[in-house]
Amino acid sequence: MTITPRDPFSSASIGRRKLLAMGGGAIAAGAFGGLGGFGRAGAAGRPATRRPRSGDLPKLSQWYHEYGEEGVREAVEGYAAAYPDAEVSVEWVPGDYDNSLLPAALLTDDGPDVFEVGNGPNIDMIQSGQVIPLGDILGDAADDFNAPMISRLSYDGQLWAVPQVIDMQFLAFRPSLLEEAGVAPPTTLDELIAAAAALTTGDRKGLFVGNDGGVGVLGGPSLWAAGADYLTADNQFGFDNDAVYASLAKVAELYASDSLLLGAPTDWSDPGALINELTAMQWTGLWTLPALMEAFGDDIDVVGWPALDASTGAPSAPIGAYASAVSAKTADPEAAKAFIKWLWVDQTDYQSDFALGYGFHIPSRNSLADAAEPLQSGAAANAVKLSQDYGHAQSMLLWAPAAATAFSDALSRIITEGADPASEIAGVKEIAEEELERIGAGSGSAGSAAPTEVTASTSA
Repeated sequence: MTITPRDPFSSASIGRRKLLAMGGGAIAAGAFGGLGGFGRAGAAGRPATRRPRSGDLPKLSQWYHEYGEEGVREAVEGYAAAYPDAEVSVEWVPGDYDNSLLPAALLTDDGPDVFEVGNGPNIDMIQSGQVIPLGDILGDAADDFNAPMISRLSYDGQLWAVPQVIDMQFLAFRPSLLEEAGVAPPTTLDELIAAAAALTTGDRKGLFVGNDGGVGVLGGPSLWAAGADYLTADNQFGFDNDAVYASLAKVAELYASDSLLLGAPTDWSDPGALINELTAMQWTGLWTLPALMEAFGDDIDVVGWPALDASTGAPSAPIGAYASAVSAKTADPEAAKAFIKWLWVDQTDYQSDFALGYGFHIPSRNSLADAAEPLQSGAAANAVKLSQDYGHAQSMLLWAPAAATAFSDALSRIITEGADPASEIAGVKEIAEEELERIGAGSGSAGSAAPTEVTASTSA
């Protein structure tokens, strides 16, 4: 998917996606998760038996982090058992998977052949040769996959992982409350500030963006609202301009107002504040929709984070995905790539099952998302359209951890202390440019969405 009074990564809370939820200033790390139990029957059902095989087949090890939703492990083991062209053993890996266990394993000869990783391999994995490019693995389906995620998983003209499922964040609200207050769903930051004030009553705040006032989740949306991004198309620092400073100042204005909920019993990733009517609008994620729909029926809807104004920026929603990649230490890279293609490109029934059979997520292929019955109406359908039309990968491949930490610290000072955005961002820029130089950002182009075929190397 660092937040909450209650652990947002527990199976009782988010459980499935431990990926993107450290939001704004942080890189992919945290909590796009899901609540089990919604649509549990699945789109296709789990394969019950292993298909017959003949002769000696390649042996592949496939790693997953420990999902909290009931039935996911059995499902992925069933998918692997149904693959006819290799013996695939599924390894279920509990613990600090993305930050510790997986990176360590990729340095050894005992690691996985195929593995999932939050938002795909990082730039150090790619540049040090720990993973292999996947060539034209998407084939004719390339244009059917969520475009922002494919861009995030691409570097130097190559695709490095295939997204397994999409999760996202958005602004959720009850239309009836907005109608009673005489306000429309906000499309600009000024409209959001005005709506939050109009919706605030004696026992209810207008808006909740986390108990930290949005520090953890609104960094990226604040940039996109201003028509900017972490980096430019040519990998230069992307947000030292007046529009971004104004966008960040609007978030600080919200924090200083009486309209923002702070100190809630649960944090933004849990739907409790909205369900318990502590707030009328809440920044949260797709995983909360089943609980919100159970509580309010059709009286729930979602929009993106608003644009700075009518002429600058656009609505936006952070998206992320665990994605399937191939270790450079695999003994059979072609067999490993063939398995990923079979499972995450060709087997659309399994992809729909994985997304909606054990939680509430968006299939990575747009056609599957559009056809999925639970996603065809109401707030769910609006969320899918938002992810496709206005989705942004939460962080860019070349946005380094040191830059992310500097941005998060700056956001805290801007939002909660009223620090000058221009001065704070200047400090972030200095650190980010040092990291870009270290990475050698000019030597490869991140976000190339048209990978070309290559011969895989097995050297680490």
